[in-house]
Amino acid sequence: QVQLVESGGGLVRTGGSLKLSCVVSGVYQFSRNELAWYRNNPSMGRPRREWVATINEDGTTRYADSVKGRFAVSKDNAESTMYLQMDRLKPDDAGIYYCNRTIGDYWGQGTRVTVSS
Repeated sequence: QVQLVESGGGLVRTGGSLKLSCVVSGVYQFSRNELAWYRNNPSMGRPRREWVATINEDGTTRYADSVKGRFAVSKDNAESTMYLQMDRLKPDDAGIYYCNRTIGDYWGQGTRVTVSS
């Protein structure tokens, strides 16, 4: 059974940093999985999950324009964990962050990020 568990969310001030983690279990050869981060924020009128970043099996990364240059996605194959380093956070970055395994469309339960102004 594929499971994704996010952690690392919390409260941070504008301009601050957070690092999210996503531990993946139940997959064959973690290194061969394409993984992504998404976020939503229903209280700010963004109920739909928007794509944030993707890391391919070869380590290639892609980012949404809104986070490019501030966020960095990475993974540790030995730990079956994906990370999202978030720097220079803005109030618009607040929301629930989810990790996703592209194949099979598996999702974690999310971790909440709050950015105070």
